[in-house]
Amino acid sequence: MKIIPYEGIQPTHIDNDSAKGIAARVVIGKNDGADNFCMRVFEIAAGGHTPRHAHDWEHEMFFHAGVGEVYCRGRWNPVKSGSVAFIPANEEHQIKNSGKQLLVVACLIPSKAPEL
Repeated sequence: MKIIPYEGIQPTHIDNDSAKGIAARVVIGKNDGADNFCMRVFEIAAGGHTPRHAHDWEHEMFFHAGVGEVYCRGRWNPVKSGSVAFIPANEEHQIKNSGKQLLVVACLIPSKAPEL
C-alpha cells in the first residue's frame, strides 16, 4: 500500500518547444508494483500546455484544480475542477491552462505506456 501527498514526489519539469510550464509526477507506477496502470499528476502553470500528440493508448483524466481546455477531435473543450475526460487511443490531444491558477490533472495510462 502507498498513501502519500503527491507533492512529496519530486516533479519532472517540462518546458520546451512543444510543452510549457509543466511539473509532472509519476505518483503510482512500476516502482510501486503497479502492473496494470500508471497514475500521473500534472501541474500546468497559467499559460502552460502539454504537447499536441497522439499514441496507441487511452487516457482517463480527472481535473483536480483550475480551469483549462482539452483539444480532441479537432476542437477545444473547456474543463474545470471536478471535470473528467476520456481520450481514446490514437486521438490527437492537448491540454492547456486557460486560467490564472495552476491546472492540476490526474491522468491514468496503461502500464505499457512510458510513465513520463
